Amino acid sequence: MNIKHLKNILPPQDGAAKITALAWSPNNVKLAVATAERVVLLFDEQGERRDKFSTKPADPKYGKKSYLVKAIAFSPDSTKIAIGQTDNIIYVYKIGEDWGEKKVICNKFVQSSQVTCLAWPFEGPIVFGLVEGKVRAANVKTNKSQTLFQTDSYVVSVTPNLRGTAFLSGHADGSIVRFYVADDPYPEPQGKIISHPVPPYTVAWSSSSIIVAGSDKRVVMYSKMGKVHQQFDFSRDASEREFSSIVTSPSGQALIVGSYNRLRIFDFNTSRGLWEDRGTREFDGIYTITSLAWKRDGSRLVCGTLCGAVEIFDSVLRRSVWKNKWEMTYVGPSQVLVKPLGWVGALRKPWGHPEVTVWV
Repeated sequence: MNIKHLKNILPPQDGAAKITALAWSPNNVKLAVATAERVVLLFDEQGERRDKFSTKPADPKYGKKSYLVKAIAFSPDSTKIAIGQTDNIIYVYKIGEDWGEKKVICNKFVQSSQVTCLAWPFEGPIVFGLVEGKVRAANVKTNKSQTLFQTDSYVVSVTPNLRGTAFLSGHADGSIVRFYVADDPYPEPQGKIISHPVPPYTVAWSSSSIIVAGSDKRVVMYSKMGKVHQQFDFSRDASEREFSSIVTSPSGQALIVGSYNRLRIFDFNTSRGLWEDRGTREFDGIYTITSLAWKRDGSRLVCGTLCGAVEIFDSVLRRSVWKNKWEMTYVGPSQVLVKPLGWVGALRKPWGHPEVTVWV
């Protein structure tokens, strides 16, 4: 995987101003950035800021600075954003299809404790974790939430699979639980499948592996059944810090792990069935990378930092032109984006998308 820095789309601050969450819309049109000021900024696919809105506290009497945004996620149709907050609530905002549409709260789910993480799988409800150890689901159609399962350990991460039918929840005691929220053609056993030695704050679920990285400076690849398949130990590297963010490419064939001033790149070798370390990209002065998001078509990677910067990267293998009519963008070993030359669009609808993804 080739990672090429394109530009900075949000400048860093003088001190800590953590980017708490990033999310690309499933239709590849919008990028949402949650800032330390509890504001959600909306960028287009070229990294130009087009819109923004401020989030709201669960109880106005405690003031606008009484909470933090912990996680954000787009709805499968890209017209809504779910926002999990530390003041025990999840808001769902309707943002519409076009830029500048009025932002309206269409759902709110009050909880018994702080929301710590959140995901919106392509199939099924919003799933989220709480400080008290509960993993719950919120249904936007009924405006009701329910507990999926209860644990005794703080929920530190929630990660959906590539098909959007299931998720993994990571807990402070190191346990990782698999749970299905929709019918899946290839189901695997539910329940606790992994006991990791450190809290799994950074978890990724590819088509071949469950990958966990954390404070022990190790990247561990588990099999689908939870057995250690591979691991990369960087604990002896004095320049390395703890791993703070992780993301897989939409195809599941590439992996990026963020730490301090550094992105580590891994590729999956399908012929060997193993992950391979492709080295690092160093960025002096970027500090801790707090969040990562990969555009669903595989062409862009975005990272947010502790000091409030947002950087956008090109993540394509190569580009070519076919018959002077089509631009071929190779975003993975078996994935190519085909786009007619000369096409310019400010906003693409979920239907009639002029860009076609081809798997080969």
